[in-house]
Amino acid sequence: MARKSLSSPVIFPAVLAVSFVLLLFATPIVAFHDYRDALRKSIIFFEGQRSGRLPPDQRIKWRRDSALRDGSTAGVDLTGGYYDAGDNVKFGFPMAFTTTLLAWSIIDFGRNMGLELKNAVKAVKWSTDYLLKATSKPGVVYVQVGDAFSDHSCWERPEDMDTLRTVYKIDNAHPGSDVAGETAAALAAASIVFRSRDPAYSRLLLNRAVRVFNFADKHRGAYSSSLHAAVCPFYCDVNGYQDELLWAAAWLHKASRKRGYREYIVKNEVVLRAGDSINEFGWDNKHAGINVLISKEVVMGKAEYFESFKQNADAFICSLLPGISHPQVQYSPGGLIFKPGGSNMQHVTSLSFLLLAYSNYLSHANKVVPCGERSASPALLKQLAKRQVDYILGDNPLGMSYMVGYGSRFPRRIHHRGSSLPSVAVHPARIGCKAGSRYFLTSNPNPNLLVGAVVGGPNISDAFPDSRPYFQESEPTTYINAPLVGLLAFFSAHP
Repeated sequence: MARKSLSSPVIFPAVLAVSFVLLLFATPIVAFHDYRDALRKSIIFFEGQRSGRLPPDQRIKWRRDSALRDGSTAGVDLTGGYYDAGDNVKFGFPMAFTTTLLAWSIIDFGRNMGLELKNAVKAVKWSTDYLLKATSKPGVVYVQVGDAFSDHSCWERPEDMDTLRTVYKIDNAHPGSDVAGETAAALAAASIVFRSRDPAYSRLLLNRAVRVFNFADKHRGAYSSSLHAAVCPFYCDVNGYQDELLWAAAWLHKASRKRGYREYIVKNEVVLRAGDSINEFGWDNKHAGINVLISKEVVMGKAEYFESFKQNADAFICSLLPGISHPQVQYSPGGLIFKPGGSNMQHVTSLSFLLLAYSNYLSHANKVVPCGERSASPALLKQLAKRQVDYILGDNPLGMSYMVGYGSRFPRRIHHRGSSLPSVAVHPARIGCKAGSRYFLTSNPNPNLLVGAVVGGPNISDAFPDSRPYFQESEPTTYINAPLVGLLAFFSAHP
């Protein structure tokens, strides 16, 4: 499909209409999607990723307690939290981003969640309880439990783990403004979720967010430098820490309404490069999210001093429109957003979430996005986001749902240790580090269904191998699902 450079974003109505129609109808269309069922399953997935002692109401029954001594080598309790993907390491950076996006999903779309709202709130609290432990010492943030190289050399259930549970931290002498900034953002966003549900817990979260942000801002540096050997190449922050400082300040401003954070954002907009990489949003790069989040107040006519952020947000939206997409954002023949790098669905869900959130802000203010000589309406942005969600649920060339357990055809051999190995109930005896390899290498389907897990997804040609060794396509992650929760909530109420 032909594209125009963003440097001259002129969209002619016919081009936009034809491009969008091509994307909308290039693949088989399922007449009906049960978005409510998909929402329920997308939240259940987080229960399959839980670390620590599982509660009585645990719904994924093949999981058991795991990693009950996490933190003991450092003299601190770091049990709980989430395994981020198909391995058994607890990486604080993607866990915090997951938490922020789960909280944002509830803040913007919780009213659409119905009976699933309480489960979404539980998913946030499972993480924030852990993040509170990880930030309990002033001037210290524990950012990872588990040696990734040791963990990745084994294929074993979290319940059997015997790999190194090394504890990694940042402090005054070893800064990590990126992971600390994201942690502060997560705590601040979650404080909004609990403001009316549990005021005391909300205050605890907000006060901790303030403290962690001050630490991140005062002791600036990237955790990828301080802890390079432990976090790279797994969650190495190649984008720098500046965006996380702005991101945290934006959430603290939203949570506290304190003028100091507004002034921080305005003062540091250029210094911290708010306008950079505007078409990126994920655990590593917060720029588009910052601009959309802050723009809400501008769109509502309340914050002219943030006008430049709205201009950045508009440019981001225009860069996603089919037919004039930014060179870094492509569409597959079947209509899926595709960006270079691994685990493409993380881009699909995060960018679609921003499309939908911004669409809602514009709808309430009766505004559109100016893209050169033309404009994109809120309705168009919703359609674009819905098209991505529908692709995930089965409207694609393979007719496959990329959510485990949704629909009749979905990935059966996902790259996930617990899902691919016999459960403790079926095989009580321990399965050692290398003994699990045969389960990894077999072509048999996984014995345990990780309900709701959304995998990395197909390649640029809409092809999908459904094979464990192809981890970029077959591995699920918490940060794929977190923004999808908000999307599914909205479309379950507005199909």
